[in-house]
Amino acid sequence: SYGDLNYLVSAVMSGVTTCLRFPGQLNSDLRKLAVNMVPFPRLHFFMVGFAPLTSRGAHSFRAVSVPELTQQMFDPKNMMAASDFRNGRYLTCCAIFRGKVAMKEVEDQMRNVQNKNATYFVEWIPNNIQTALCAIPPRGLKMSSTFIGNSTSIQELFKRIGEQFTAMFRRKAFLHWYT
Repeated sequence: SYGDLNYLVSAVMSGVTTCLRFPGQLNSDLRKLAVNMVPFPRLHFFMVGFAPLTSRGAHSFRAVSVPELTQQMFDPKNMMAASDFRNGRYLTCCAIFRGKVAMKEVEDQMRNVQNKNATYFVEWIPNNIQTALCAIPPRGLKMSSTFIGNSTSIQELFKRIGEQFTAMFRRKAFLHWYT
């Protein structure tokens, strides 16, 4: 329903803007995020994700850990765009953790992800995962993580949109609205 979609969008936007609204370790504002995540001006398309993705009523019955959040965060099913990162490579990533989380555990998990999945990260940008921590968890959760990724796999989405546009333009669909 629209309520569920609004919940997903608000959870992701709340996670992205957490560092602006609350104090925390390694906080990053939107300017720092943009500087660290955009290697070239034309490569500025982000995919976002959120973990844990469970139904709204099930939050209190499920305990999550940093390794589980990290695994879910990089899972294509937790992304808000229909694009699989395994069909491209990450240029940069940002992981924003909320709740009672140890910085060392987060850094270890990010290092593990980068070492295990080295083929999915470009080699010409070292240490391309940025992390931020905020001690205040979202309402109803003990901890959560928000993911922002700059990946070449976003081209799948653009190709699909381009093909759909071409098919509609060929049929002259909706042109009467603009002419």
